[in-house]
Amino acid sequence: MQTARVFLHTMHVNNLKEFLDSKVEAYNRPAFIIPDPICIPHLFTKQQDIEIAGFFAAIFAWGNRTTIINKSKELMQLMDNSPHEFCLQHSTADLKKLFSFKHRTFNTTDLLYFIAFFKMHYQTNNSLETAFTGSMKKNDTDTGNALNGFYNYFFSLEDVPRRTMKHIACPAKKASCKRLSMYLRWMVRKDESQVDFGIWKNISPSQLVIPLDVHVARVARHFKLLQRKQTDWEAAIALTLELKKMDAADPARYDFALFALGVLERF
Repeated sequence: MQTARVFLHTMHVNNLKEFLDSKVEAYNRPAFIIPDPICIPHLFTKQQDIEIAGFFAAIFAWGNRTTIINKSKELMQLMDNSPHEFCLQHSTADLKKLFSFKHRTFNTTDLLYFIAFFKMHYQTNNSLETAFTGSMKKNDTDTGNALNGFYNYFFSLEDVPRRTMKHIACPAKKASCKRLSMYLRWMVRKDESQVDFGIWKNISPSQLVIPLDVHVARVARHFKLLQRKQTDWEAAIALTLELKKMDAADPARYDFALFALGVLERF
């Protein structure tokens, strides 16, 4: 079987969509779930549990995938595997159980603020989707306004720890917003593979922006899908626009191809 590198050397540019489609088909399937952080929200069936577990897994998603999964599972266990109920009904004693939790630069201070936000939000909202859609405009073609609005809303509580603000990205700060874009993909996209959940209905898959990190950017530049040298929001939008030429209705599905080529196949 030819490797991805041999394919690149032998195929014509007009075959790029066919090649990437084949990679999407190869990786966008249930087997992808088990070794990926998306396995964490798949542990749950209640929508709010899926949203909260998925959010933590996405925010933790940098570095080794096994470590990300293990730390996410550890946190879910500390929350009695009922994250929605825990966020709404925890006691002071319950919170003390979390004091030893740490994942890389994410520590107890950050975790307690996240829980305080979830408690505030879910006291008056049935879904986390409204935290993103509140700032969207009717004619938005991407999730830029959604992410900027979410950032402002997330940090609207009193006494926000300054250190915690580094864990939530937004386009206004020129970040690529890889982890939040990945989270939105999980919540918004829906297809027969059932990898992504598709439980949010007020954001369209056509508005999703590709989750852009150094690995995806490297592959995209190799394929001449991305010219910009910086790996930032502008680059994420530029790459998404190129992917929309292949699938205007669902450009984020190519995340499976670009991620797999960059991380799993080490292209």
